[in-house]
Amino acid sequence: MEVVNLTEKFTRFSDHWSPKIVGEINDMHVKLVKLSGEFVWHHHELEDELFLVVKGRLRMQLRDGDLEIGPGEFIIVPRGTEHCPLALTDEVHVVLLEPKTTLNTGNVSNERTVAQLDRI
Repeated sequence: MEVVNLTEKFTRFSDHWSPKIVGEINDMHVKLVKLSGEFVWHHHELEDELFLVVKGRLRMQLRDGDLEIGPGEFIIVPRGTEHCPLALTDEVHVVLLEPKTTLNTGNVSNERTVAQLDRI
């Protein structure tokens, strides 16, 4: 077992939209990601995703209305739900909890797709 300090872990990387693994629980990864600007519209056919905002403000764009998430708040995007994260501040720090099989761009493959995640 180890104690994970989120603030310290976030200092270990500067790239955006590239999740880093910081832990595992059952068949899930605990990931950290820094967001800037808008991502890509996508969905995950089989996986739910939890987005916990640590720093900044995030707008989760959804086809039926947007949700804003601030520090200390989280949302769960159900599988099959098309969504597009948008950073409302210069940089947003997010903890993700999702199945190990989850690809960051879901059903979309483009330059932001990260198939091999780093562990920090």
